[in-house]
Amino acid sequence: MGKYYFTSESVTEGHPDKLCDLISDAVLDECLKQDKNSRVACEVMASKNEIYVSGEITTKANINIEEIVRKEIKNVGYGDKEIDIDPDSCNIVVNISKQSPDIALGVDTEGAGDQGIMFGYACNETEEYMPITIYLAHALAKRLTEVRKNNIIKGLRPDGKTQVTVEFKNDIPVRVDAVVISTQHEKDKDLEVLKKEVQQEVINKVIPKELLDKNTKYFINPTGRFIIGGPLGDVGLTGRKIIVDTYGGCARHGGGAFSGKDASKVDRSASYMCRFLAKNIVANGYATKCEIQLSYAIGVKKPVSIFINTFGTGTISNEEILKKIEVFDLTPSGIIKMLKLKEPIYKKAVNYGHFGKKGMPWEEIIKM
Repeated sequence: MGKYYFTSESVTEGHPDKLCDLISDAVLDECLKQDKNSRVACEVMASKNEIYVSGEITTKANINIEEIVRKEIKNVGYGDKEIDIDPDSCNIVVNISKQSPDIALGVDTEGAGDQGIMFGYACNETEEYMPITIYLAHALAKRLTEVRKNNIIKGLRPDGKTQVTVEFKNDIPVRVDAVVISTQHEKDKDLEVLKKEVQQEVINKVIPKELLDKNTKYFINPTGRFIIGGPLGDVGLTGRKIIVDTYGGCARHGGGAFSGKDASKVDRSASYMCRFLAKNIVANGYATKCEIQLSYAIGVKKPVSIFINTFGTGTISNEEILKKIEVFDLTPSGIIKMLKLKEPIYKKAVNYGHFGKKGMPWEEIIKM
């Protein structure tokens, strides 16, 4: 393809959409701790100093949703309703019902909880088999949170976003062309000091020196001040950061969000399985880039279709790769069992991408 530029973005755990994802998965994890067969579809909206929790939950677990909400807001670091949200005084509305019996008809027979298409992707641009643009964007967002929580940079608040543009030549990343970081801060934080600190303690600590040069462009809080943040600045909603959660735009997305959904929802479980398959195809040397699609019908156990794309990088044919994939049980129950998806692991996945994290079951490399 010659020379081209590609960009991915990430957000910190204090971004209002991520706060909603976190609360949704905190509710899910708490249900699974007490009842591994919990059916959960939990959606959250955050606006101003109010949190709205809705959805369908069928479980034997006895959970206090209001307590969970306040705990997670506090853990993120919020505490000022004048500029973001206060965990102690915020109003919490809970509107939860049980799973629809019509949906349960399909799930009870171990079929998919809904129809849908799911994608998984992997490439050899990083050791994590993730695209370098989203890998660097996540690393910057994570570091931004670390310097705030550890008081390495004083005066930062929880909300923030990052963005990285990488220049490629013949599909090989050669340099970082642009870095964008916007971070919420206290009212009295000097902007010029903030820019220098973010450059030194975030960008220079994350991005390898060999990828930066005199032409790399830096945009740190480009609008100037960023005092009002979190749900006070923007309404937050569960499932609105699906590209941040996956591959930063480098691969296709089926449209279904992850957070707040138990593993009977193939939006989540099959997406994790697609990642497992794509990663292992690349890790085993069958391609340097791979995208897998699975599709399902509600109430039906096996996938309706399987699609493989190695973008011309395959060392074996797609037919041979398909044979290796068909060894696995791709029914929802088979995926849940293999990846141990009834465990309360979902809060760990919420921030800085669901993929590329060590220790998550869908990231395990095996011999195929």
